[in-house]
Amino acid sequence: MASPADLALPRSPSLAPLLARGALLSPFKRPRSDAEFDRTRLVVPGLRVDLARLAAYERVCGFPTGEDALPVTYPHVLGFPLAMRLMSGRDFPLPLLGLVHTSITVTRHGRMPASEAYELSVRVDGLAPHRRGTQATVVTEARDGGDVVWESRSTYLARHRTRHPAAAPRETRAREPLPEVAEWRLAGDVGRRYGAASGDRNPIHLHPLTARLFGFPRAIAHGMWTVARCLAAHGVTECCHLRAEFRAPVLLPGTVTYAARDGRFELRGRQDRIHVTGDVYPA
Repeated sequence: MASPADLALPRSPSLAPLLARGALLSPFKRPRSDAEFDRTRLVVPGLRVDLARLAAYERVCGFPTGEDALPVTYPHVLGFPLAMRLMSGRDFPLPLLGLVHTSITVTRHGRMPASEAYELSVRVDGLAPHRRGTQATVVTEARDGGDVVWESRSTYLARHRTRHPAAAPRETRAREPLPEVAEWRLAGDVGRRYGAASGDRNPIHLHPLTARLFGFPRAIAHGMWTVARCLAAHGVTECCHLRAEFRAPVLLPGTVTYAARDGRFELRGRQDRIHVTGDVYPA
């Protein structure tokens, strides 16, 4: 097993060539939970935020603009190109095409001024069997002066046949329905607007035609946009711990219901279909 190693990068890589490389390599990947994978930790020191792109992100997600503090979900956007560099590489055993973001946990330890420079790092923490395939965990950290001020763990699922499922499907616990707070009508261009602000231009989010190539009847919203939109409505600021699960895609255009109480929130669709569930509380 290879030892972990750091690779310092002068800047965050561009997403477009990484998406193309990942797509080309996907048919040759044979995912399994015991496969070897690249344990390199990619590091970008002295990363500064593009304030124009940040403002575009704040607008499309519903965060207030002009404040000198990063939204709690924005460091994920900053680290996503590094995660894509790892997951699109030859040494990553899961195919990039069809990879599904299933959950994220975030802890923000302190206020993050938009004007500061941060050290950003991303690594693949491990692979695990899943009843529907193989799941990878990706860890992202942002440091200010050597101290971790933000960290996340994202899980990504590659679906494939498994001879020995890791576990039976979990039982859904009866939970008291959350009260409706707002109904949102989502325009068909939400995916394109978020893609322009975040750099994540996955074709399933952009147009109905490209989404149909991957089995969706229409374009679907980015999972991280749905979480960010919920947090913006929730009014999350400063130090916090977030956990969110992506249950079902949100079709665009469409109408969803934002429901919340105390620290819990969820996004529901037609016939009360659950798209996103989560909770957020002070760290």
